[in-house]
Amino acid sequence: MGFLIKKEEVKKLLNQTNVKIIDCRFSLQNSSEGRNLYEKGHIPGAFYFDLEKQLSGPVSEHGGRHPLPDLKKLQKEVEKIGIDRDQKVIVYDDGEMAFASRAWWLLTYMGHEQVYLLEQGFQGWEKAGYPLSTESPQVGKQTHFEVTIKEEMLTSYKEIKQMISEKNEAITLVDSRAKERYLGGFEPMDRISGHIPGAINKVWTDGLEDGVFKGEREQKKRFSELDAEKPVIVYCGSGVTAVPNILALKMAGFQNVSLYAGSYSDWVSYHENPVEKDSEV
Repeated sequence: MGFLIKKEEVKKLLNQTNVKIIDCRFSLQNSSEGRNLYEKGHIPGAFYFDLEKQLSGPVSEHGGRHPLPDLKKLQKEVEKIGIDRDQKVIVYDDGEMAFASRAWWLLTYMGHEQVYLLEQGFQGWEKAGYPLSTESPQVGKQTHFEVTIKEEMLTSYKEIKQMISEKNEAITLVDSRAKERYLGGFEPMDRISGHIPGAINKVWTDGLEDGVFKGEREQKKRFSELDAEKPVIVYCGSGVTAVPNILALKMAGFQNVSLYAGSYSDWVSYHENPVEKDSEV
């Protein structure tokens, strides 16, 4: 697919001036781990973007645990490392694809047309014995990144609220979290367990195998009961792990797919909002 790139190709692109690489490794259990791993070794020329510092905004009462960043601030961060709309941008994480997918989504949402996810991530790169660096790359000349928002990629809380209140069955709502969280039997992070009413469960990790997206046939099988003509809105806990499912849906031929960025953590931040649970839980 057009959003994926193999490590063999990335190796050939090292040191090319029209290529920028972003390391997105992160741990939800230890927010400093990604930066520490980057400093111990990263793909040569890669800059580090932190999930919580660059790829998310400040947490408040509403908006979820990883609200979208202020796009003007992200634009400055992107320009600071020399990215413009003509650069080819490669993003990677450890290989689980969630954090790199978040970077892919944000840059694509801002209008960049050449953003690629490194298959197998850093683990695949390191396992192949490819070169590593502990040096921070030279920034060079600051660029201008022209932002053109792709509004169709994002669904707001107000739109979700209206859809639920109207019981709009013309739109498919996909919950990407682990099954036990969707069912309501287990909730380690948010105020209340369950899922947004009407959502179906498609666990995001089922679309991947060893850091590689499964093929088009497998993705179509995963979503075979869904109507590809209907708009699909995808959410997770905080808008991060939903993105691999968005990419998988694209692979399966779904065109009208968007992200509810605040996701379940935003939905339940409003105490009046209903949630559903499995009857057996």
